[in-house]
Amino acid sequence: MTYIEKLNPWCIVRHFPNMQHQIVARFRRRSDAEAHSQVLRRLIPNATFSIMFYPAVEQAEQITP
Repeated sequence: MTYIEKLNPWCIVRHFPNMQHQIVARFRRRSDAEAHSQVLRRLIPNATFSIMFYPAVEQAEQITP
């Protein structure tokens, strides 16, 4: 997980046929993602977009004896 992904948990995801998807943009605030999503829907009316919260999940370090 990159530094940008940790700071920007809100994503706009574009959906494609056959269960394919692509993260289009990442944002710190949901309101920013919603505003950008509205613009994308006007520019690309035939595309399907959704907003999702994708927090950074850091794996705990395993300690071996």
